[in-house]
Amino acid sequence: MLVTVYCVRRDLSEATFSLQVSPDLRLHDFRGLCALECGVPADEIQLLFLERLLADDGRSLGAYGLRDGDVALLLQKDGAGPRPPARGAGLRRPDGPASGGQGPARGRRSPAPTRSTLLATAPAPALPQGRKQPPAEAPLGGGLETLPQALPRQQTDRALRARERLRLVAADPFDLEAQARIEEEIRRQNIEENMSIAMEEAPESFGQVTMLYINCKVNGHPLKAFVDSGAQMTIVSQACAGRCNIIRLLDRRWAGIAKGVGTQRIIGRVHLAQMQIEGDFLQCSFSVLEEQPMDMLLGLDMLRRHQCCIDLKKNVLVIGTTGTQTRFLPEGELPPCAKLVCGAGQEGSPDKEAADTIKHSGRDSGRTKR
Repeated sequence: MLVTVYCVRRDLSEATFSLQVSPDLRLHDFRGLCALECGVPADEIQLLFLERLLADDGRSLGAYGLRDGDVALLLQKDGAGPRPPARGAGLRRPDGPASGGQGPARGRRSPAPTRSTLLATAPAPALPQGRKQPPAEAPLGGGLETLPQALPRQQTDRALRARERLRLVAADPFDLEAQARIEEEIRRQNIEENMSIAMEEAPESFGQVTMLYINCKVNGHPLKAFVDSGAQMTIVSQACAGRCNIIRLLDRRWAGIAKGVGTQRIIGRVHLAQMQIEGDFLQCSFSVLEEQPMDMLLGLDMLRRHQCCIDLKKNVLVIGTTGTQTRFLPEGELPPCAKLVCGAGQEGSPDKEAADTIKHSGRDSGRTKR
């Protein structure tokens, strides 16, 4: 018969293993097999099954009621003496006796051993950079004085998680509330395992992507423009329009609201201005935003008009109408607004707000709608 053993050591570390044994095997010999598997000395092993401590080494496993597919609980004794049996220690499959024979049962297996195995053998969660636990943050942040407080707190949290996991494993398999908590724990561990695999197979997905900026000039003034094919229109900030001396051409009849993650007020539109990219002089129109930390965003209207191509393999923007190429700026040359803590392109960042669809409220009538 196949018996699964859920082991909890003195340091609260856990392990799960399965043994193919005979029902006639004495408890003393079974204890020795468990010692070989988990590394706990045989004289420090306590075995529990169905809330009962197995103490008579001369009795066989079958005499204790162990059958194929059952789960026994192994506890390592501590210095304070034997531990009291845990509630529900040792689980039995609820679908009746196992089929005969020495091999594993081929009938429907109990969910309890599967859940206990998943809970006990799930890998430790891996934390990407920026999400380290307090003991790891202390030396990096220069706060070594916080290390003595952080270590006990981490050990306490680990012990609480281990006890909660043990309690869930020992709970009644038909308790809906316990099963819901087990399901949530398994879901969380699956997420952590998925993240660990992603860090191993695709570590670049945890890095920050540099947004696409190019050097250009508007009315002879040098700027760093954000290239975004997801933005409907090309925009400039009010301050940038003032520096480039095109604010005098602002048509306030085209005022409106820019809607994205948030909303910003459009104070008007400059219908035609000259923009220089490398040696090309291109005619563009700009919507002027009242409060926008980014100087300029090249939207889909400008990219379509000049048949631009974003070539990420060569890391260049190609002006289709002239064939001119201009490189995208490396991270060190990005403007300050692209280096915000929230990250360019993330929720709440200026780039993200500007990248969403811009809708005007006074375009058709030629007047600003209130």
